[in-house]
Amino acid sequence: YEVIGGNHDLEGIDEFDSDARNLRKFLQCHGKETPQFCRQIAEKTLLVGLCSTIFRDAAFTSHEVIIDEEQIRWFEDLVKSKPADEGWRIFVFSHAPPNGSGIRIIQENHVVNGCCWLNHSDEKNCRKFIELVREHRCIKGWFSGHFHLGQDYQDSITFPTIDPSEGPYPNRGSCVFAQTSVMRAGTSRDGRQQSRLLRGTKTGFEICTIDHKNEGKVRVDATITYRDDTHEVGVYAHEDEAYDHDNYFKVYQPQIDDHGYVCAEDEELCLLTPDPITEETVAWWKLSCGRVLGVVNGMLLEFDKSTLAPLGLVISGDELLGKQVAIVDSGLEECLINFEEDGMDGADCADGEQDNSREQAVLVFDDDGVTVVQPNDDGSYWRKIVRNKIARMKERRREKAAIEFAQAYLPVRSEDEAKEKIVSTWGPYTTTSGVAKSTGVVGVTKKETKKEKELKVYSS
Repeated sequence: YEVIGGNHDLEGIDEFDSDARNLRKFLQCHGKETPQFCRQIAEKTLLVGLCSTIFRDAAFTSHEVIIDEEQIRWFEDLVKSKPADEGWRIFVFSHAPPNGSGIRIIQENHVVNGCCWLNHSDEKNCRKFIELVREHRCIKGWFSGHFHLGQDYQDSITFPTIDPSEGPYPNRGSCVFAQTSVMRAGTSRDGRQQSRLLRGTKTGFEICTIDHKNEGKVRVDATITYRDDTHEVGVYAHEDEAYDHDNYFKVYQPQIDDHGYVCAEDEELCLLTPDPITEETVAWWKLSCGRVLGVVNGMLLEFDKSTLAPLGLVISGDELLGKQVAIVDSGLEECLINFEEDGMDGADCADGEQDNSREQAVLVFDDDGVTVVQPNDDGSYWRKIVRNKIARMKERRREKAAIEFAQAYLPVRSEDEAKEKIVSTWGPYTTTSGVAKSTGVVGVTKKETKKEKELKVYSS
């Protein structure tokens, strides 16, 4: 047999002190020499697996499925050496799907935590896999799991092409993407217990479901027929058989010129939402820099500028609901230098010659004030909030020590009272000042000043 690991397979934190040692034991137990695998099952037909290799050392959430650079190079060399016009057909298996696959995901978990896609937090490598799919049409199928969702949803399988009436060409190369469920009831998010069966035919292949709650009954879900070496046609074998709570697990994904597209890149001022935002509001737009932001389910999200797949949370509903969003130009007509503010000498002119796109500001506002949504250092907007599990365990131990300290030295009578007295702070930025004058966070570690109450303008 062959096996590939996902985000939970290197979680032996009580047994191994490093990802390398945990991975080594994983490979040893399964008799594998490398994390990845390649097996030829028929003439010019390969099964290929890519394995997650990072958990403790993840830059952000440990539940991001990360394919390391060595595997990516290996995979790229492999698909380059097996051209479609020579008849090669490759079926890929990974724990999480690639960005751009178009299959169903969970907004309440994987989107907001930044762990939907392979290498999700690394913008370049996150898009790398779909770029390889688009370039190398030998990749015919890609199977993944990760979301613990069943296979009755029709968009648990996506085809390379779609009916023009359903939207623009998705640009998925020559590849069919398929979501794989779980076998055990305790790990299923929607009650389904299913596996995939890939079955070859004379003219293509079938994607089937094995239903473990129904004595292993096999159901054909889709039939794919090769038209030639670089094109195929997919047909669903049945209607969507999802439950009534189908929409709970479905995430809106923008499509060019759909009903939600509200602002063009060249508009100087765009009032995105004429009315206060509700959970039903759907609106998205492109910034002049190419970044794509959108409002859906009461949240502000960022979407990939190439695939329009959701990337992550920018502002949550508790901050956004009842407010409006505007995009305004923020670039200067001329270069002005502010000599009065410490640390800002010449800064107003710093980016002018390096970036040809118009500078814009994303503003969230209501009658009480305006929040400036500042981008991250890399230009992205979605907030990489969740640290890896090891970091969070250390943080919790520090908070536990603080609770014990509070019980011993503060006038509190119980652990619950002590918890109410404990707050944590994180960096890196709380102000636009060029001088480090304060580390306080208003409303958390310091009281709001009179001036701050009057201005009510904060950077987010």
